[in-house]
Parts: sequence; C-alpha cells; structure tokens
Amino acid sequence: MRILHTSDWHLGQYFLGHSRQTEHQKLIDWLVGQTRAHRVDAVLIAGDIFDTGAPPSYARELYNRLILALRDAGVGLTVLAGNHDSVAMLQESRELLALLNTFVIPSVQDDPNQQVQVLKSRDGTPGAIVCAIPFIRPRDVLLSVAGQTARDKEASLQDAIQTHYQAIFALARQKRAELGLNLPIIATGHLTTVGASASESVREIYVGSLEAFPTAAFPAADYIALGHIHRPQKVGGFEHIRYSGSPIALSFDEARQQKQMLLVDVSTAGLEAVTPIDVPCFQPMHAVKGSLKELAASIRDAADSAREGSTVWLEVSVSSDDYLSDLQTRIEDITRGLPVEVLRIRRERSAQQNTLQAQAKETLNELTPDDVFARRLQSETLDDDLRAQLTSMYREVVAGIGEAEAS
Repeated sequence: MRILHTSDWHLGQYFLGHSRQTEHQKLIDWLVGQTRAHRVDAVLIAGDIFDTGAPPSYARELYNRLILALRDAGVGLTVLAGNHDSVAMLQESRELLALLNTFVIPSVQDDPNQQVQVLKSRDGTPGAIVCAIPFIRPRDVLLSVAGQTARDKEASLQDAIQTHYQAIFALARQKRAELGLNLPIIATGHLTTVGASASESVREIYVGSLEAFPTAAFPAADYIALGHIHRPQKVGGFEHIRYSGSPIALSFDEARQQKQMLLVDVSTAGLEAVTPIDVPCFQPMHAVKGSLKELAASIRDAADSAREGSTVWLEVSVSSDDYLSDLQTRIEDITRGLPVEVLRIRRERSAQQNTLQAQAKETLNELTPDDVFARRLQSETLDDDLRAQLTSMYREVVAGIGEAEAS
C-alpha cells in the first residue's frame, strides 16, 4: 500500500497582508496529479489543515475541493487536527465527510476505538491500520492537580500522551488480530519531538508544560507520520519517524527550504520505503540582507528568479547601525521596475544591541543572585583590583547568609 504523508497546510493563512489562496489552489491541483502519477492509495494530513480556528470561507471551499478531488481520484483521505485547527469546526462535518471517503479526527475521542482506522487500497482491500492521533491538548488526557511544579506538570503530560499512544496502538493490534491479516500499523501525531528543527512560523504548543516528546515514548508502529514542524526531517535519525513539513513556505526563514511530501510504502513486512516528492514553489519568496549597497545586488538576483507574470515576495534586512530616516524610500528606489514586492523591512541590530535587547527581556526569576551581581559589575567601569575586592566581599556576604540559614 502507498500512503502520501503531508501536514501543515494552513489553509486561510494571511501572510503579511497577502492571501495564500492562489498557492493553495495550485497545490491541490498538483497533489491530485501526484496521487494519480504515483498510484497513491491514501493521503494522510497530520494536523493544521487550517491556519486559524475560524478560517475564511474560501479556505473552507479549498478544503471541500481537496476532499472531492481526492474522492474522484479514488484516494482515501485522513485528516488529523493540529493546534491551529478548531475541534468544533472539524467535528461539524465529520459524519458527512465519512461518506466521501474522508476520515476526520478533530480531537482525542471518548471512545478510543474511533481513532483506529483501517486504510484500504484502491482495489478496496485492507492495506494498513492507522492509530489516528491528533494534537493532544492537556485537558484531553490530564486532570489538574493542585500544587504541581512545572517539572511535575511536564512529566505528567508526557506520561499521559505516552499512555494514550500505547492505548491506541494496543487497539490497533487488537483490530489486526480480529481481521486475521498481518497489516502494518501507522501512527500519527502533531507535536514537537526531541531533536526536531523548527522554524519561526511554528508556535510553541505546550508552553511551560512539555518542550518535546521523546522518540522512545512512541509505540512500535511501522511508520509514524508527524506534523507541526514545518521542516521536512527524520526524527532522531529514524527512517520510520518523519515530519513531512509544510508544503508551502509559511515564513521567510522557510523560503530556501525544498518543500516535500512523503510517499510511504508499507506491506505485511512493515515499512518498505519512504520517498520524498519535491513540491513546486508556487510563490517565490526571498529573504535578503546586507548594507544598502549589497542589497541592490541581492534584490536583482532575487528578481531573476521570478517566473513570467509572477512577483517575488521579499523580506529586506538592512545591516547598518546608522538610523536612516529615508530607508523605505531607498528600498523603493532599489526595487523600482523589478518583479518584486517588499513585504517587510527589518533593521539588523549589532551584536551588542542584540545582547542588550536579550538581557532586557530577562526577569529576576530567570537569574540567580550571582548573575545579577555579575551583570551589575559589568555595567560599571572599574579597575581590576576594585572589581576583585567587590567580588570577594560579595562572596563573603553570600557565604555568611548561607551559614545563617543552615543554623
């Protein structure tokens, strides 16, 4: 059986004042063509089909168009909710879409059996079993416990997510036994894993609770299709644990990435192959930086990548410590007559300014007393002898406080 793994479409994204509707329309047409060319049996979208919980009407139309186009191509579709998706919105059409060969899991289900799906090949025979696990919200798997520390909460959430995975995996194995077929088992997920490389458009989803889910906590599935991270990548070097990444660049730091979808071949022997398919770039984007003199050449190079009738979106970063009141006008002069559109202009700060800005964001809760004393000394112009004397006096005071507390 051949499955196409993708994620993070973000239908309805409004990017720096610009709609991505045209790109997504072209993406759907391209995807349907790929399912025919590569004889794909099923498409799996591992979360964030929409960019917001209340997507615009055209985004919903694109979603419906995708479903109908895949149905007409004889391809099954499985949609898992991500952290951007609305549970209620995905839930409202779930039963109707099931009649169109589309299986939607908007959240952790009260009946876990609903998260186990048998995927069928184009000829209608069972080809794989999916542990359909969407983005897991803490309230889906945890009860609030008074007095827990941040570390306790992180450990509890990790354990609860792991328990959910193992429970769904056990049901999938049970389903396989009932069918009497040695079907491969595929798991899904929409979360950050240990070692995953993210981009600036990826939101933190377990703020203060769970930084990353360890790969060892996943069940022994033949393939694990992940979403949430927009860079295509293997996780921990494992062939069978993958992020497909987003199919279009969702921020300028993704502009140079080659976007992909993954063809996953499975059989009764398990995972046979994972083959990346490069997704065409439907809207050229470039981030350029340098001095004004350097930018002129970089912008011309970016303009050369524009296809006939298209415009390149630019983020321009000016690396100069001097404040230029007419910066906007100067950039307009450089780009005049070129097939480019500047969406954002940024000023690159010096290393010293960046350090000061980073320190300004720190709070006392993040610093130790030693850190505070060292920063205070650093801000003064002192000779080495006086600096050493003050450091010695500070240590004596701290040691005296420690002795007093111990007694």
